[in-house]
Amino acid sequence: MPKGLTKNLIILISGCFVISQFQTNLQYEFALYPAAVDQGQWYRLITVALVHGGWLHLIFNMLALLSLGTLIEGFYGQNKYAIILITSLISGSLTSYLFNPPQTLAVGSSGMIFGLFGALAIAGRTLGANLKEVVSLIALNLAIPFLIPGIDWKAHLGGLIGGTLTAALLKPKRQLWE
Repeated sequence: MPKGLTKNLIILISGCFVISQFQTNLQYEFALYPAAVDQGQWYRLITVALVHGGWLHLIFNMLALLSLGTLIEGFYGQNKYAIILITSLISGSLTSYLFNPPQTLAVGSSGMIFGLFGALAIAGRTLGANLKEVVSLIALNLAIPFLIPGIDWKAHLGGLIGGTLTAALLKPKRQLWE
């Protein structure tokens, strides 16, 4: 069963996506657009997570958020989980902003979700788990943008780094199995 923050995020992100299907300018206004950020629209570093490039994009990201978020929220607790999410989102967005051309338009919450992959690796290491499966999952997901054009691998990498570092600095609330 999804924890409180994870469940609320899924509802919020999915709701914004549905609204953006009828209010098409919302997608553009919330997307990460470096040229607009240069003009002072820094909110886009956060709102990018609220819009997606189609139903499949939304569904895959929400399934990942459901499975990873539920685990990480239970392991770190809601407040530390929120810190991991925000740091991952901003790290992914900043990496995309800094290393993509100014005319690039990016949408989605994958930078934030990749931070959860990093947090999962740290949680697994803390528990003494065999990390081969987690590392394989991360590697597979990092490879996807090179196989499917139009996916912002820079946001993924930035989110992964931000989430990994943040999770490594935070003390877990409790063990995953409690």
